Amino acid sequence: MNPVPARIGEFLRGEGRFAPDAPAAGRMPLMLGFLFAGGLLYGAVMGAWGGLTPDRWPQLLYSGLKVPLLLGATFLLCLPSYYVVNLVAGLGDDFGQALRAVVATQSCVTVVLAALAPVTVFFYLCLPDYRSAVTFNGAMFAVGCLAATRVVRRYYGPLIRKHPRHRAMLRFWFLFYVFVGIQMGWVLRPFIGTPNAPVRFFREGAWGNAYEVVLNLLTHSIDRVAR
Repeated sequence: MNPVPARIGEFLRGEGRFAPDAPAAGRMPLMLGFLFAGGLLYGAVMGAWGGLTPDRWPQLLYSGLKVPLLLGATFLLCLPSYYVVNLVAGLGDDFGQALRAVVATQSCVTVVLAALAPVTVFFYLCLPDYRSAVTFNGAMFAVGCLAATRVVRRYYGPLIRKHPRHRAMLRFWFLFYVFVGIQMGWVLRPFIGTPNAPVRFFREGAWGNAYEVVLNLLTHSIDRVAR
């Protein structure tokens, strides 16, 4: 059996070196590899919305690099606060295990996104406009996060059984991570890129209120469904 699919299968099932009680040294490099490779693959597919003409190829590369960058940068921004909150809650001794759990969660998100890449290609052929493509990719990230909840429960379960306060720490991590991640995604755009705009790594006027834009996208999608 090819070792890469076998390792991914072990990871998703929580077996072998990815079992919750297995030594961390054997799985952390692999999980980080999953995170980068899966994010690179799905990001490249995201960037294919405008077509595969020669002038659009850089967008695939940029978008491929940006998905791991988005997850990694958001993780690093949230990590100090997460560590301090764990210390304040008296859970500092368990932080290493908690850290491995949240890394596994991010890795699962990108593995699921990579598996959804063919679906994204198919829907790109059917979606009528750029806004629909943005909304669809948001939905794919939501599916990836939903699937990752199983992985995080696997690794965080022993911690929660050890002390109930870990449940609150996990909720804090998810809420804080999503809050920061939305703004980070706005700063790093474009991930998809409009066909009539020049290809560039960062868009002009990157800083702004991402939450207002997300609300407008949701309102636009609801209006289309209502019609």
